[in-house]
Amino acid sequence: MSRIGKLPVELVDGVSATLAGGEITVKGPKGTLSRKVPPFVKIEMGDKELRVEPASTDRRARAMHGLTRALIFNMVTGVSKGYTRELEINGVGYRAEVRPGVVGLSLGYSHPIEVTLPEGVEAKVDKNKIILSGIDKEAIGQIAAIIRDQRPPEPYKGKGVKYVEETIRRKVGKAGAA
Repeated sequence: MSRIGKLPVELVDGVSATLAGGEITVKGPKGTLSRKVPPFVKIEMGDKELRVEPASTDRRARAMHGLTRALIFNMVTGVSKGYTRELEINGVGYRAEVRPGVVGLSLGYSHPIEVTLPEGVEAKVDKNKIILSGIDKEAIGQIAAIIRDQRPPEPYKGKGVKYVEETIRRKVGKAGAA
């Protein structure tokens, strides 16, 4: 049995969950999230907590047990506190700008790059940082990965787009080989 799956999901004040038609909906002060529940797990609703149990003992049910619990926990955290992800842009002339629903990037290519933001994700630019925020952890992580993939950091000068907490392993250039 999954160690993570055994833990109950606490519903903090102001957050409510409903289960209907194989779909769980979590409502909170920041918004509403819903997700289909796989048929391999059962969700037991308590007054202030949710418990996820595998529907059977087969391998697929055990695999989905912890995953489903973690996804529900992320939904509860998202509608109560929200999530943020920060990206840092390093490089001469590299910059970003935010327009409604779009992040425009100038990353040294011959053309500007425009990344469309999914619904529920907001972006701000502060000097050389892009700050993504919203209630859906999965959507924020995905759009952050897409932005980073436009120009991943290179190991010689560290130019490119990286996560703020990411460290780049630097290499010495030609002079170091001699």
